[in-house]
Amino acid sequence: MDEKRVCGLYLRVSTEDQAKVGFSLPEQRKCLKGLCDYKGWQIYDYYEDAGISAKTGNTRPQFDRMIEDAKKKKINTVLAIKLDRLTRSIYDWENIMKLSEKYSFDIVCANDDVNTTTANGKMVTRIMMSVSQNEIERTSERTKFGMAGAIKAGHIPGQTPYGYNRVNKCLEINELEANVVRRIYDLYSVGETFATIATKFNQEKY
Repeated sequence: MDEKRVCGLYLRVSTEDQAKVGFSLPEQRKCLKGLCDYKGWQIYDYYEDAGISAKTGNTRPQFDRMIEDAKKKKINTVLAIKLDRLTRSIYDWENIMKLSEKYSFDIVCANDDVNTTTANGKMVTRIMMSVSQNEIERTSERTKFGMAGAIKAGHIPGQTPYGYNRVNKCLEINELEANVVRRIYDLYSVGETFATIATKFNQEKY
């Protein structure tokens, strides 16, 4: 790339990243700014998405703003600390690469050897993305399996629902509250709406 790099620095942290070393927004900002200072690259703007996962379908306002700036030629380089900060989805990565080619901006990751300008470089990024996506899917499987096992054992995760008491991690019926729950179901079963039921119970000071 002969023209001077004008970089959009993308920083992202999800909830599960908060405790990991090197993933906080200030640490990402410090690392990327240091790289730009060392390379003599211009920083156009910082784009920070906090508390947002990179899963497909999630809305990332700052990422979208950065891509719009790239389309408008305000930046010619997207810079992130790692590839998985940009996305952890093969599908999304393919779309990002297509945008990179269409609007002529480079993608650079400080801690990953990312080169999208060659066929081999694209292949390597696809492999890296496959590993990242596989990690997400395996974690999801383990979580679901663990929750299913806990539920079968009677250990219901989360907040104790109305109508129950939690005893030794298990739910036991609270007969006083259960009568209210049964009445709600009875009213709903004969055609009463949620709003009507709520109004009735509010009037009765429940």
